[in-house]
Amino acid sequence: MTASNLPASALPVQWAGELLHLLPEHAVWWPEGRVLFIADLHIGKAATYRALGQPVPGGTTQQNLARLDALVAAHAPQRIVFLGDFLHAAQARTPQVLAALAAWRAAHASVGMTLVRGNHDSRAGDPPAALGIEVVDEPYLLGPFACCHHPQAHATHFVLAGHLHPVCRLHGPGRDSVRLPCFASDAQQAVLPAFGEFTGGWLMERAPGRRFYAVGGAAVWALPSSE
Repeated sequence: MTASNLPASALPVQWAGELLHLLPEHAVWWPEGRVLFIADLHIGKAATYRALGQPVPGGTTQQNLARLDALVAAHAPQRIVFLGDFLHAAQARTPQVLAALAAWRAAHASVGMTLVRGNHDSRAGDPPAALGIEVVDEPYLLGPFACCHHPQAHATHFVLAGHLHPVCRLHGPGRDSVRLPCFASDAQQAVLPAFGEFTGGWLMERAPGRRFYAVGGAAVWALPSSE
């Protein structure tokens, strides 16, 4: 899919001199590089909670993978870069989760995949080698971007990061308010919303120069600057 026929729900932005599209599926598409950036997949999080005796519903792994399928079909990426926290925990490595991952990877064998290790990856361990996912430490430099899990400064590259699961608050009449997942950008850094189902969110504070892009109703839109 080219920039000219992207759905109206995708919001174009210019970061590091490159055109990027913020997608309502909680991902970033870089058309020039043909790369999808995805943060905080947390595969197997529900399975982890069930292993700890928490009665949470199943099916989130298949939902996550189905959403990834749709993104691959829509954009035909050459590479997917996962910005950390691919697996949620060691308890996520159940036969069912690993089988679902293997089938999903086989369906997209031609797509290169890179995981930038995050804090959950250090506990869950790297994805099975048979999945053919390159695993690297942050920062992973790709074009003008420093692909990281933890938000941070980089001397030469624009940082794309996750970890925070950012959300913003919108206020309506009276005391009405709603929390929505969002992308948040500063001068040399952007934080992506969590991609995974069954993940919480952290309310990011406003700061000088920070911009928020809310996600809701299958669309992404820029919020007014507070400056």
